[in-house]
Amino acid sequence: MSNVAQAPQTNPGEIIGWPMLQFVYRTDPDKIAALLPPGLDSGAEPRVNVTVYNYPVPDEPELGVLITIDADFEGVAGQYALGYGINQEAAIFNSQQMNGQPKYPCDIQYYRFGNKVTAKCTHQGYTFLEFKGDVTGVVSEEDTREVNEWWIKVSRAVGVMPIGDEYDFPPSVVRVKSTYGTEHKETLDGTLQLLPSPWDPVAELLPMREQLSAHLWSPTFLGREIFHAGKLDPVAFLPHLDVISGSRWPGTFGGPKRDL
Repeated sequence: MSNVAQAPQTNPGEIIGWPMLQFVYRTDPDKIAALLPPGLDSGAEPRVNVTVYNYPVPDEPELGVLITIDADFEGVAGQYALGYGINQEAAIFNSQQMNGQPKYPCDIQYYRFGNKVTAKCTHQGYTFLEFKGDVTGVVSEEDTREVNEWWIKVSRAVGVMPIGDEYDFPPSVVRVKSTYGTEHKETLDGTLQLLPSPWDPVAELLPMREQLSAHLWSPTFLGREIFHAGKLDPVAFLPHLDVISGSRWPGTFGGPKRDL
């Protein structure tokens, strides 16, 4: 490809500077609405965003997969994070406790060999996402973008049995406001495969109707803020308390819903 020399260059074996493998696809509007807690509204389009990444946290590689759906909060467009499946246990619990970031353990394969790109995400023995594709070209893109991601910080009351509607910390929306430039972007030829899994029910709850894009993206990190954006109705939020692992996928006592 003619623009290969313009791609980012790193030291051999360097763990920082890996491009993000990103997909955007269209699903059904009612599927988006069913996953959003009251107070968050569906975005302008029923889009699902998938990012597979390798990034040092804090100084060792974190391989992960992020799944979000387009959603607005109080008129601000953004993406509601359903889960960060990562291969690094150390970063899971403090991320959840501090900011409500929905991280959980996941086995990730992600690599590039020449123009071949491969990714596979597996949780509790189920591979729920897989991709094999080819780099097809370089995109000239110099834009600056703001991405707002919504996390939920919440804590049920201590010692309440059976589990009820009392909280030590009622549900609060956390806004992650990030600003990016684009250092390098490459298009991909290939279709993201969503596979059945009771632990990561993306294929069932967010079926793909149309893949809109697939690319490798090397961002320039221009800024990131994490702060409280507002509160949610604690009673209306009750059905959204039972989730799978540390994700926001609907579950029962930390595992899959019993009817899956």
